Amino acid sequence: MSDNKMKSVKDFSKIQEQITELDPSEFIKLPPPYDDWVDPPMKELTEDQKNRLEHSLDGFSGIAIPKPETEEEKQELVAKFLSGLKKLLSKEDNWILLQPLLLSMENCVKCQSCSDECPVYIASGKEEIYRPIFRGEILRRIINKYLKPGGKFYHKFSGSDIDLNWETVARLAELSYRCTLCRRCAQACPIGVDNGLISREIRKLMSQELGLAAEELHKSGSMKQLATGSSTGTNPTAMLDIVEFIEEDLKDMTGLDIKMPLDKEDADILLIHNFGEFLSWPENIMAFAIIFEKAGINWTMSSQMGGYDSVNYGLWYDDAQLARVALEHIRIAKELNVNRIVMGECGHAHKALMPVADRILIDENIIPRESAYPILEEIVFSGKIKFDPNKNDFPVTLHDPCNAVRAMGIVKPQRKILRYLCPQFREMVPHGVHNYCCGGGSGFAIMQGKNFPDWRNGLSFRMKFKQILDAFQDKIEPSTYKYVCSPCSNCKGTFRDGLTYYNAFDKAGIIYGGLVELIVNAMVDIEKPFIEWELK
Repeated sequence: MSDNKMKSVKDFSKIQEQITELDPSEFIKLPPPYDDWVDPPMKELTEDQKNRLEHSLDGFSGIAIPKPETEEEKQELVAKFLSGLKKLLSKEDNWILLQPLLLSMENCVKCQSCSDECPVYIASGKEEIYRPIFRGEILRRIINKYLKPGGKFYHKFSGSDIDLNWETVARLAELSYRCTLCRRCAQACPIGVDNGLISREIRKLMSQELGLAAEELHKSGSMKQLATGSSTGTNPTAMLDIVEFIEEDLKDMTGLDIKMPLDKEDADILLIHNFGEFLSWPENIMAFAIIFEKAGINWTMSSQMGGYDSVNYGLWYDDAQLARVALEHIRIAKELNVNRIVMGECGHAHKALMPVADRILIDENIIPRESAYPILEEIVFSGKIKFDPNKNDFPVTLHDPCNAVRAMGIVKPQRKILRYLCPQFREMVPHGVHNYCCGGGSGFAIMQGKNFPDWRNGLSFRMKFKQILDAFQDKIEPSTYKYVCSPCSNCKGTFRDGLTYYNAFDKAGIIYGGLVELIVNAMVDIEKPFIEWELK
């Protein structure tokens, strides 16, 4: 890695050129068969992109921030940032997460316990700007200097010497999108400081006050979801067509003539999937239908706008967008008069509609919301379905989605299922609540613009890929097919791109898939293998 031009935190606002340049040769090394792996050069922005977009943090553009054309425009944006920062610290405006934010901002003692827990920081070769406390320290200094009484006079004595200019704002905005919000750092902190939350709140400030957010999360994400019914742009009519195709494929694959129960009133369960499953991994939709039907579950799905896509990207960047989408999910459940909402295999959908939505749902909007994982465990061990674990006699490891496992503590159900149905199941190290993020958390999995995919595939996915390789070292030859169980649609999107980037199927025989696919593959009365050995 080239010499860091930044000698101290205050230089973050003073350096005119790019702060740091990543060198892949400094990234953590990978185990066999990648011990001789040489990372390709990371893609640079084009000259046109460099002229138009802010990239002075690390040379990458995650959210495509346009460069202001005049000094007046820069000053206006800085003023909006400072006004938004005041709101962020106000109980009247920050109505969801103010208390944990203040506790994290006021109590960090800079012990660095969090640093060695951050997969991005470690994988990068310990690049200073990716240290978990770094973005929080920038924000803390701005608050101390520009918002606290006497701050501009005392800042040099209080260690808050930083300039609030456009470069500071733009770099801080991009820096908030170098954190996957996995919150492994918060778990390691001896006093519970949550640097992941700080990153998320910076994103919120940038979105709600400056209109700066990843296009894939906002314009092409939550805004599209509210306008069409899905973040993919799939409207209700198209949704019905897709369900029909899935039903036909299910019959061709298994011989089972199962119709998806749509818009059934008074059902016990309203099952909501990440709509990415319908388009990219329809076998997951099929598997849920097979399991629920064979177990005699009284369930339904919605074909109405607001009811068939569990995605809620507001979780990652904007409280207002999170609330709008969550209330749509609740509205559909109330119209169908279901007993409970169950989230399919999507980690961020779990967290968005359960612990975070708990902060906004009151009175008649309080509807039971549950994870599919414990329900699947109950079904598997109920005796209603017969299994032959030998049908899953290949190496299997489990990825723990951060938002369902670390954030919500759902650790055991998926493990009990895999230990029962997969004779060669083995854990990653570490695992459970100590897991590493897939590298695509907080929206990175779907952020495909500019040169950001190279940063994600080469850097933020790297620690998870190392874990996968370590778990399969005893059977690492490509002739032995291996399965990474990833019960989360967003994580699967990361694995799709990351495993392709490393050519993992050809070099190591590794594919990925969900939990329900393994359950169906082990069913005695499903004659043909349900799992297809290809990297999708």
